Amino acid sequence: MNVGIVGLGLIGGSMAKSIKSRTGHTVYGTDLSAETMTMARMCGAIDAPLTEENLGTCDLILVAIRPQAAIDWVKSHAGAISRSAIVVDLCGVKRSVVAAIAPVAEQYGFAYIGGHPMAGRERGGFTAATDDLYVGASMILTPDQRTDMQLLETLKAFFLDLGFAGLTFSDPEEHDRIIAFTSQLAHIVSSAYVKSPEAQRRRGFSAGSFQDMTRVARLDEDMWTELFLDDADYLTTELDELIVHLREYADAIRAHDAQALRALLRDGREKKASAGGN
Repeated sequence: MNVGIVGLGLIGGSMAKSIKSRTGHTVYGTDLSAETMTMARMCGAIDAPLTEENLGTCDLILVAIRPQAAIDWVKSHAGAISRSAIVVDLCGVKRSVVAAIAPVAEQYGFAYIGGHPMAGRERGGFTAATDDLYVGASMILTPDQRTDMQLLETLKAFFLDLGFAGLTFSDPEEHDRIIAFTSQLAHIVSSAYVKSPEAQRRRGFSAGSFQDMTRVARLDEDMWTELFLDDADYLTTELDELIVHLREYADAIRAHDAQALRALLRDGREKKASAGGN
């Protein structure tokens, strides 16, 4: 299979490295950075650049760039995409992207499905990409009434070959609602938490808790601004909910109300146990 990858940052670069290390597929890749393209060729992550000439030979195209850039790329290249190809965007929000790309795919006759690999690192770029980033991860797909079972079987086999533990099916609305809580809110909390003046004086006083809370504060502000604003309704709902709970803790501590504080902490522990996970 010929696989085209648009964007060779952490997500697209890891896709390319995983494909080349785990499958026999041919990979064509493109990135705005000439340095990234050189590195990708030199380390064997891509077989050749993705060009106007070979785009039409691609059986699968993975679009791993920011939401608006992904929309723009598909719209500007739709005429060159084979009608037998499958296009999967790997953006972190789905409503705006799927709403824009699905009609283009229908117009030009190629298959399209929204996707979001549930994997990442605090650092981005091709140099942070690895061939095992997706091992054990979940791959979210957003099929609709036009999606046929053969397409899903093809994608299931492909993503399992890359080490994904399995597929999770959702719709764009549900995806964006849950991602606002599981991913976006966590990045905002980490970014806000590290703004305490004590963060600059913490050396010798911090261990795992500080590292866990601040790891994703090393974010790409341009990318995350776009993701946050694309999901503003659900994200602000989660922020408002969190602020309410933080106020409950602050009020109990300020009042030295041990009973109330103990109840809040117990409730959090029990909800974590119910939610599961590490």
